[in-house]
Amino acid sequence: MSNHDTEYATFAGGCFWCMVPPFEKLEGVLSIKSGYIGGHRKNPTYEQVSTGVTGHFEAIEIGYDPSKVSYDKLIDNFWRSIDPTDQGGQFYDRGQQYQTAVFYHNEEQKRLAEKSKEFLDKSGKFKAPIAVKILKAEEFYTAEEYHQDYHKKNYEHYKKYSVGSGRMVKG
Repeated sequence: MSNHDTEYATFAGGCFWCMVPPFEKLEGVLSIKSGYIGGHRKNPTYEQVSTGVTGHFEAIEIGYDPSKVSYDKLIDNFWRSIDPTDQGGQFYDRGQQYQTAVFYHNEEQKRLAEKSKEFLDKSGKFKAPIAVKILKAEEFYTAEEYHQDYHKKNYEHYKKYSVGSGRMVKG
């Protein structure tokens, strides 16, 4: 058993169902929770967040062992899992709750997130500016149990959804 302190990374990349698979096989990732962050309502439900009026983002909170996976690797994986130029959501999912953001838990994460965003913006890879917000992590509310590991529990529905949304081609 390794002796480690768990650190956390929180990313909003559109539908939280689709954000879990890109991270679950990375060595050093200890846990991934789907949930809500950044809004003004305490203990929001999926029904409330999906209206787009609570101010929450659908997001994932990753618990990771920093001795096995770096924050840089996690954030790089995040960039490859989204369309960073889309201001109105991700793929088929539109609305404030589907916008993208990196929620930093400390000043080092903030610095690394800003540095990687700037690098991506200057890379010339995208014609539009990078729209991802970099925000201080606030309270994370774990989503309802049926949203956790949705891609495993409801594989056929998830597969149809991810292909239909246009996200599957991002892989």
